[in-house]
Parts: sequence; structure tokens; C-alpha cells
Amino acid sequence: MKLVEIPRNHSTSKLSIGIVVSEFNKTISDGLLKGAMRFLESNDSGSLKVTVLRVDGALEIPIALRRMAQSDHFDVLVALGAVIRGETYHFEIVSNESAAGLARVTHDFDIVIGNGILTCENDEQAIARMDQKGFEAVAAAVAAHNATVQLDKQ
Repeated sequence: MKLVEIPRNHSTSKLSIGIVVSEFNKTISDGLLKGAMRFLESNDSGSLKVTVLRVDGALEIPIALRRMAQSDHFDVLVALGAVIRGETYHFEIVSNESAAGLARVTHDFDIVIGNGILTCENDEQAIARMDQKGFEAVAAAVAAHNATVQLDKQ
């Protein structure tokens, strides 16, 4: 048996990253972006390019990501936003449809998308998670992109 293991690689060297941020629940979205930027700043080798696009809400994130993917200017995409449960079924619709939209863009364009859209019961849960979730969404997307590049070389 021959085992080939591809290690996680968080290098952002020469990457172009597109981040779409929802303005709804702005305090939380800004916290998510701060976490994402914390990762990117700590891993920037000087050749990283980051574009941030703000949209109204989580349902608008997939169409913005689709346009970024269509442009062929980005290596990695990241979605940041927060959907907080309310008293109606709207929470489930927005949560499910935004996640399905991200999956469609990923599959249609063969591009990695970091899913940093929080789905929480209340503001307190979202605030407690925002920095780390933003950090993890971009870290996971960069690592997944680098893994696919490495696979293509084999």
C-alpha cells in the first residue's frame, strides 16, 4: 500500500480572495470580517489580494459569490453573515437557502467557498462565535484550495 498524505497548508501566497459580507446583523458581520482579516493578516506573505463586497443579507450572498466566481479573478471565496432565529419560519428559509446557494456556486464553478454564515438562536450566541467563525471560515477555505491545487499537481 502506498499512502500519500497532503498536509494542511494555510499559505495565502499569491492568492486572490473574495469575501462577501452581509450587512444584516452588522455588528456580528463586522465581527466575522474582523476574525477573517485576523487570519489573513497573520498569513499574508505580501502577495495576498483581498476584495470585500458588502450585500444586504444572507440571501444576497450567493449571487454575489456567483458573480465573483464568474469573473475568474478569485482563487478562494468566503461568505460571512449571521442569521438569528426569530419568531417565524423565516429563519429556516434564509439559513437553508443561503447554504444551498453557496453549495450551488461551489459545484457550478469548482471553487472553494468558506462558509462563515452563522445560524444562531440569539445575538449572544452569534457574538460569542463571530471572531472565531470568521477566522475559521477563511482558514478552512484557504486550506481546501491549497489541497486541491496540490491534488492537481499529483
